[in-house]
Amino acid sequence: MQHYKLVLPEHLNHYGFLFGGYMLHWIDEVAYITATIDFPEREFVTVAMNEVSFKQKVLNGEVLKFDVKKHQQGTSSVEYLIQVFGETRSQQADTVLFETRMTFVCIDKNGDKCAIDA
Repeated sequence: MQHYKLVLPEHLNHYGFLFGGYMLHWIDEVAYITATIDFPEREFVTVAMNEVSFKQKVLNGEVLKFDVKKHQQGTSSVEYLIQVFGETRSQQADTVLFETRMTFVCIDKNGDKCAIDA
């Protein structure tokens, strides 16, 4: 699933590039949205973010494309691969600017882990 985000001046660090905390926030959000759409009757919480890798600087005005793909599914968890690309300011549209894997666990109404396909 693809999602998009515009990098604005308030997202920049003191060097004029995207502050990494915003990227982490956005990838958690888009991965959660994807899990919620993939499993509409289930609730999820984030339990892991693996191998966070910032590969390129991101400039003001960049339109970021978040490509979220299901990587692995277990009984109560699902893992997504998230890759981020620059759509407007990046010199090569197919260059990965950031990537990570995120794991979510399915929870019941009490907040306890449960099976995804229950």
